Amino acid sequence: MGKYFPFSLPAMETGSGLFHGSNLILSIWLIISANSVITARADITCTSCPKPVRVTREDVHLDKRAIPAGTGSLPKRTGPESRVFDQNSGVSAEQPGSGPVDIDIFQKGFARNSPKTKVSLEVESKNKESNMGNPTISGSEFDKVERGDATFFRTKRSGPAPFEFTEGAWSSEGDRMYSDSSTERKNPGPLLDQQRLRPEPRWNRDDGKVTTTKQEEPKLTSSTFALTGDSAHNHAVVYWSGQNSSVILILTKLYDFHLGSVTESTLWRSTDYGTTYEKLNDRVGMKTVLSYLYVCPMNKRKILVLTDPEFESSVLISSDEGASYQKYRLSFYVLSLLFHPTQEDWALAYSHDQKLYTSVDFGRKWQLVHEAVTPNRFYWSVTGLDVESDLIHLEANTADGRAQYVTCRAQSCSEANRHYPFSGYIETNSLVVQDDYMFIQVTSAGRAWYYVSYKREHFARIKLPKYSLPKDMHIISTDEGQVFAAVQEWNQNDTYNIYISDPQGIHFTLALENVRASQGLGGNSMIDLYEVAGVKGMLIANRKLENQVKTYITYNKGRDWRLLQAPTTDLEGNSIHCVLPFCSLHLQLQMSENPYLSGSIITKSSAPGVIVATGNIGSELSYNNMGMFISSDAGNSWRQIFEEEHNVWFLDKGGALLAVKQPTVPTRHLWVSFDEGRQWDRHSFSIVPLFVDGVLVEPGIDNQIMTFFGHFSHRSEWQLIKIDYKSLFSKRCTDGDYQTWHLHNKGEPCVMGQKQIYKKRRPASSCMLGPGYSRVLSSEPCICRAHDFECDYGYERSGDGNCSPSFWYNPATVSRSCSHEQNYLNSTGYRKVAANNCTKGVNDMYTARRQKCPNRAPHGLQLSTSEGKLTAPLHSNVTFLVQLQEGDSMRTHIQLDFGDGTAVSYSNLTWAEEGIKHVYRSAGIFRVTALAENEMGADSTSLYLHVTCAVEHVQLLAPFVAIQNKEVNLTAVVWPSHSRTLTYFWWLGNRSEPIITLDSSISHTFTREGRHTVTVQVSSANSILQDTKTIAVQEFFKSLLLSFSPNLDEVNPDIPEWRQDVGRVIKKALLQVADIPERQLLVAVFPGVPTAAELFLLPSKNQSESRKKSEEELEQISEVLVSALNQNLVEFQLKPASHVIVYITQLTLAPLVDSSPRHNSSAMLMLLSVVFLGLAVFLIYKFKRKIPWINIYAEVNHEKEQEMINTVGQSKTAPKITLSEFPTQKEIMDKELECRVKRGMVNSCESTREIPNCTSV
Repeated sequence: MGKYFPFSLPAMETGSGLFHGSNLILSIWLIISANSVITARADITCTSCPKPVRVTREDVHLDKRAIPAGTGSLPKRTGPESRVFDQNSGVSAEQPGSGPVDIDIFQKGFARNSPKTKVSLEVESKNKESNMGNPTISGSEFDKVERGDATFFRTKRSGPAPFEFTEGAWSSEGDRMYSDSSTERKNPGPLLDQQRLRPEPRWNRDDGKVTTTKQEEPKLTSSTFALTGDSAHNHAVVYWSGQNSSVILILTKLYDFHLGSVTESTLWRSTDYGTTYEKLNDRVGMKTVLSYLYVCPMNKRKILVLTDPEFESSVLISSDEGASYQKYRLSFYVLSLLFHPTQEDWALAYSHDQKLYTSVDFGRKWQLVHEAVTPNRFYWSVTGLDVESDLIHLEANTADGRAQYVTCRAQSCSEANRHYPFSGYIETNSLVVQDDYMFIQVTSAGRAWYYVSYKREHFARIKLPKYSLPKDMHIISTDEGQVFAAVQEWNQNDTYNIYISDPQGIHFTLALENVRASQGLGGNSMIDLYEVAGVKGMLIANRKLENQVKTYITYNKGRDWRLLQAPTTDLEGNSIHCVLPFCSLHLQLQMSENPYLSGSIITKSSAPGVIVATGNIGSELSYNNMGMFISSDAGNSWRQIFEEEHNVWFLDKGGALLAVKQPTVPTRHLWVSFDEGRQWDRHSFSIVPLFVDGVLVEPGIDNQIMTFFGHFSHRSEWQLIKIDYKSLFSKRCTDGDYQTWHLHNKGEPCVMGQKQIYKKRRPASSCMLGPGYSRVLSSEPCICRAHDFECDYGYERSGDGNCSPSFWYNPATVSRSCSHEQNYLNSTGYRKVAANNCTKGVNDMYTARRQKCPNRAPHGLQLSTSEGKLTAPLHSNVTFLVQLQEGDSMRTHIQLDFGDGTAVSYSNLTWAEEGIKHVYRSAGIFRVTALAENEMGADSTSLYLHVTCAVEHVQLLAPFVAIQNKEVNLTAVVWPSHSRTLTYFWWLGNRSEPIITLDSSISHTFTREGRHTVTVQVSSANSILQDTKTIAVQEFFKSLLLSFSPNLDEVNPDIPEWRQDVGRVIKKALLQVADIPERQLLVAVFPGVPTAAELFLLPSKNQSESRKKSEEELEQISEVLVSALNQNLVEFQLKPASHVIVYITQLTLAPLVDSSPRHNSSAMLMLLSVVFLGLAVFLIYKFKRKIPWINIYAEVNHEKEQEMINTVGQSKTAPKITLSEFPTQKEIMDKELECRVKRGMVNSCESTREIPNCTSV
């Protein structure tokens, strides 16, 4: 079967483990040996490699990406892939120059292990040319691996079907030795070419001694092949065409870590299991640079090779196991591929610009499916659940940065043909479609809510214990009709709690608290949880308690946990005094980042009960004094097998064990055991020690081949040593070669509700198990007992071992779906452990009882929006969700009042399950009320929805000059107008805190003379706009209204900046005709056309002058300016030969404005004068049409026309605010005077000119 092996060379120190000066001796020996090489041939047969399994924050994963040939169905997958709601399922987005790194899956031969349960398998790639001992990791070259016989079997995206390996970072670039690429060597070094190796010592683990056997030991047959001419290439992809095929493809490439791309590549092909190879560069194009290799999971003869997009974007397609290729141009760069699980020619391709394409002819033609798709959040249909086989599930991003769950058919995914199974928006990178389940995440009010759909039913909110309050969640497994999830709760930082669900995936109960988690490569979360392959319900976890990490084991899916019993003796036979619970065995549960190495723990489904792991004995898990341990009875007892860390693989369906030292130092020996690690035989596989980069073990039926690959020195080429280990077996096993073994848990024969008897090979026998071997001898159910049941949702296990209701749970609660005269299952507080096969016994006592649904009044009515927000844009479609915790939903009438004068009602709640939609036509705050009632009673609830309309403009209306110690009105005018949905922040002068109001106007009294800055900020939805004005505060002042010759209107763009500049020009022109201090003049130009302005005369700041003298001075200045203006002496020019004349429009009603409180005869006389003058002005006003030059203005009212701040370069489509939309200065004055006459007082009236509101926009 085809396989793809990603791998990276481990970092090392060259002198590690050798005596002083051994480097020089070893180098001399290598040089001498290299010149005495026997011609070698290579047989490469790739077998299963264990793979790292971890949880990534970016994945939600567990998606089925490819199907091993011959299975006929989707394999199971393992655990967590990232955050359910976390990010990267299948293939990570690559950096420039790197291609997709997904892999094909082994059909069998792997121990499918999932310690660190994670499903984004990333392998670190290292730069062969980096500094010695410091590997350079290429983030874009993290490769994924799958194992076919895993307990948690999850197929990945059908990435390059082969496995990729990378040279390590051992030497600097100057130390690399490059070979002549024109010559293909067959004798790369001192390898054993078809030679029989001498007998090696045998190590008996029972007595800790190495002995030499008297009889002739079995021999190994070896051959070798060197990838000649590719010495500079630091990556390789190896692919076996199929289990019964002899075709091997190897793609080597030079990845430039500085450029971030592949610069060279070579494609090799063998048709004799690797004995000879042929270069295919001439068939694919001599200058073509290849990036990655993909293999169809349904038909291993079909191969797809991608070119590197830095040179060209093409795909090479072969239908004859890589013998010939056809090239097709691509219009996009493929980041990842996903083949259909049943249709061999169907594939999905994800591009660098986040577009998803589909092909139905194995990549020859592509059609766009959808744009803005979240990376790795697209899935093919699931057989048996989705009606259409070409249905695609995907997560699409909207223009505003949100995400939606979309389904459509591959060849018909237009907007009209798209469906949205979840009505609202979802959290980005949270969609997971796996087996019978679909998961999404929604964030509302700062809290994460998770939803699940079981067998394509409506989404329901996942129910964890009420106060778990998760901040992160990972889906570990969906096997055996339930969901395993790792949840990081609000009070956890480096640990997770493990939860298991009911069959629907809705109600979760706690399985184990405080499981250790750590950060892996690229920020991946690694959870120390491992499911043992071959034994159902058996898991191992590292739990952190009181700052100590200890290893626990369970045999019933987390219902009960216990510590591991340490070995009784060490390798030398000395007794170990380790008493539980103070001392126990602790295991490392990490898997290797290099899929060619076994990692710290390994099990295999075809070898149930055998566990090999790295660990230590003591009070807690430690990285000191580690050794290798093995259990042959499913974790009940343990034995130490090595003092140092080794990589261990299973051979012959798990019947034999292969061990090789960690690749930090070169070695030429391997160890093989036929009795589950009790006795080890040492064999030599090379004359010269090899830096072992990895070992491939191919599970072929008719051949037993393993391949070692690595380097003899830091400057040699890739070396592949094929070893045929068939000679290690004396014969095919017969019945007499087996013995029975009973699975048990500390003597308890019933595990997961059944007694299981297995057969194992006798320790003294070295026979071959053969293709028809099956370990399970018999299985029979047990009588149900208490340990076969776990606590149901809402219940916790108390000190006496019984399940009692949690303080927050009401056992009397009945599901709202329970209708009168129907039946429901009333929980006893217990539920059977999923996949437990026990029968009878206490089964009836603990199983939920069927009872009649009571007639209940509605209770716990809940109302929310589908997005969980209390705001909505105007004219948007708002979906309201009505939920009832208790009550008969079928017999409960629902009424929903939207608060805007409209309401809807439903005869029962089932009609409103998908939400009630409504569109608001005006902005404001609306009280939305839901009422549920039946003959037994009623319940109601409300929410307040803010419907907002974006503010486009804001203008602060404030006087240019204000009187000291007199109240001033400040008003913010917004466009379009809003109703009760805006917040105003008023910054007055140098105050450090604003005044916050919901009203658009405030009053303020300035107590100091001088210039004061006023700023108003208007907050609407997610935007804030502001306007600022400067107010001159004086004890008294005088003002004149000015007008201008018509030619000024021709150059008036009606923007604030222009008015400020023209005001300075007018002031300068006035100073030229009168000898007046500049600080006593203030010119304010009004917005709108015709252009008008007001001239303010301010008193001098000379404190020695009396009030009367200052008033007289202002009168004199006024007379001088009026005279000059009447004589048309004041003029200026904005353009050459275009003179603008300034005219006086009127004097103010009162000669001076006084702020003093005294009342003397002069003041009374002035007041009477004002009254009479007011009557006269009224008469003039009535006949003002006959006197067009008169414009009445009172200086007491200093509020000016509102000012809209626009940019100068508005687009033609943008609305332009003109004077016609606001009251003109003349209109203000007319209304003002009319108010004064009618009220008999001198205060101003409010303008009632209407500003466009949100409804009319």
